[in-house]
Amino acid sequence: MEQTQKQKMLAGQLYHANDPEIQADQRSARAWMVRYNAALGATADERRELLLERLSAVGSGAVIRPPFHCDYGYNISLGADVFLNFNCVILDVVAVSIGAGTQIGPAVQIYTADHPRDPVVRRSGAEFGRPIAIGRNVWIGGGAIILPGVTIDDDATIRLSPIPRLIELFGLYICLGLPANGEFTI
Repeated sequence: MEQTQKQKMLAGQLYHANDPEIQADQRSARAWMVRYNAALGATADERRELLLERLSAVGSGAVIRPPFHCDYGYNISLGADVFLNFNCVILDVVAVSIGAGTQIGPAVQIYTADHPRDPVVRRSGAEFGRPIAIGRNVWIGGGAIILPGVTIDDDATIRLSPIPRLIELFGLYICLGLPANGEFTI
């Protein structure tokens, strides 16, 4: 039996986002975002209830400050005490997991959505996703962009600067520049 476009999307295979089932999920996510983003003045408990409606998992004490934007929401898992500051974007065509105690600054963007490198395939409208896993006790500074397929280990620090500088990743790895390029250090 042939997979649906949504099944292909969730499996990280090439799919077409204009599929009616996928479009219905996006409409549902947009309606949820309208409610969530209007809840800036609500209590933490009221916002948590909204998160539980949409996200795959929400650990105790997890907070997302509105405004917040996502593609679907149901592919996002938050560990306990995760904190996302204002104006974060998560394009969650596949799984995004954020470990317990992770702190994410304002305007951070997390992209699982990707596009074929072959221009002929890309022209067809096909796209795919690569999952993102962010470990426990990670700090991601404001404005950082996490690209498809990235795994960030526990206790990492990701900083963004308009001037290429060091980015500390779990003490053994350095990333330089924009975009960051990894280099091993001693």
